[in-house]
Amino acid sequence: MKLLVTGGAGYIGGVVTHALVAAGHQVTVVDDLSTGFADTVPDGAEFHRLEVHQVGQVLTPDAGFDGVLHFAAKIEVAESVARPDLYWNVNVGGTMALLAAVRAAGVPRLIFSSTGSMYDPRSVVAQPGGGFSKLDEDAVIRPANTYAATKLAVDLMLAGECEAFGLGAVSLRYFNASGAVGHLGERHNPESHLVPIVLQVASGQRDELMVYGDDYPTPDGTCVRDYIHVADLATAHLLALEAIKPGRHEVYNLGNGDGYSVRQVIDAAREVTGHPIPVKLAPRRPGDPAATVASSDKARRELGWHPARPALRDIVADAWAFHQSVG
Repeated sequence: MKLLVTGGAGYIGGVVTHALVAAGHQVTVVDDLSTGFADTVPDGAEFHRLEVHQVGQVLTPDAGFDGVLHFAAKIEVAESVARPDLYWNVNVGGTMALLAAVRAAGVPRLIFSSTGSMYDPRSVVAQPGGGFSKLDEDAVIRPANTYAATKLAVDLMLAGECEAFGLGAVSLRYFNASGAVGHLGERHNPESHLVPIVLQVASGQRDELMVYGDDYPTPDGTCVRDYIHVADLATAHLLALEAIKPGRHEVYNLGNGDGYSVRQVIDAAREVTGHPIPVKLAPRRPGDPAATVASSDKARRELGWHPARPALRDIVADAWAFHQSVG
């Protein structure tokens, strides 16, 4: 297919773009490089440095695109609370501009990079035999911040777009994307994700790791999250691309289905890196849920998707290899 990837110079978008090129698709990337990196774009992909609002300059009626994969967005939760205007403008306004171009060009399919953070974490409860209940696509939705609210808004926009105009769309709600694929890994600035922060401590870029709360109702008292390898996310996008149906909007959760605590991530990083990783305990942060774990049964059943690298140690090891390569 001839595909347009917005945000294809970012972390997840970059990994997916490489996978699309490797699968033989013709790929064009649009990214403003506000958080992405030009060296992420693979050889063989066409690149345009544009804001997502300007995507119509590339996605024209005569361009012949068969599909769009939409990653371009602002993603920092704290920033979204401080600058909601920015997040509504880019994440929602930018998507509105994209959808206008999609309609004008008659593009039949679209995949959206959504988030599992829009679910109400109170739906997750401890199970009598151990572990936690899992969030499926029918779980209660309750965005806790502007970032999650904008992602939900786009999901709702896509549902209407499919019903009114016959677009085929899939929203993939990721849980905690982690790991790396070769030279493609997390390079956020500032970094707010646990795995790369732990590795920054291991490499001496930070003195210690702040652990916010050790009194949660979890086995070791620290928060539990569902970590999914970025390579497995990429596979889901390729499968979803083939499964899209005209006039239908489908939503799929993507996670391992297993939760790992903050302490388990630290222990895995200590094992992988051989460094002690000093820890400093701090009070809980307001709004942090005790546990969020995904049910990806629908993706497994309908897309034939199965995580190939679900082990926490593998996720951390791949991220560490990338971290060492970029210093």
